[in-house]
Amino acid sequence: MSAETPAADPGQFDVRRQQFRAWRGARPFWAGLFVLLGGFPIMYFPYAHLQLGHLTLAMATTAGAGSLIIGVLLVVLGISLWFQKHVRTFAGVAAILLALVSLPVSNFGGFVLGFLFSLIGGAMAVAWAPGESGGPESAAGEAAPGMGGAPEAAPLPDQRTDGTYEPNDLSGTSPANGANGRHSAG
Repeated sequence: MSAETPAADPGQFDVRRQQFRAWRGARPFWAGLFVLLGGFPIMYFPYAHLQLGHLTLAMATTAGAGSLIIGVLLVVLGISLWFQKHVRTFAGVAAILLALVSLPVSNFGGFVLGFLFSLIGGAMAVAWAPGESGGPESAAGEAAPGMGGAPEAAPLPDQRTDGTYEPNDLSGTSPANGANGRHSAG
């Protein structure tokens, strides 16, 4: 590769990866993933039959339907966190509550695995806040006019346009009139 070699155009994979990265950064992606992954063990274990040699362990509980409902709701909440970021607080609180309900209903919350994923994802959803977009900056690295930088000299609340101050103290206790806040009785 020499200095005259033109830079390679970014491939389709790189373009899609950057688009996904921008999409992921604008929403509580990881919170949604944790909540989504927390729903699977909660709804799977009550219906699972584990084989240990010739021994079959049935994990079915009497509340299998409740486990299925909790798991499906957690999956739906996880997907809604990806595509509807404005419901993040509701979805986070609902995920935390469903994770807590899954402890007694669904084999200790999917053997604690689904409980922890849902609890952490719900907490991440509640704590997530959209980032502030950075303002345009000039080539010198200084902030563009009106986009930060040094604050302009704005007049103070009690300052007149000629620079003198007008007292706005209605209590009568200012150093200018010698009062110290004590009232005289007579």
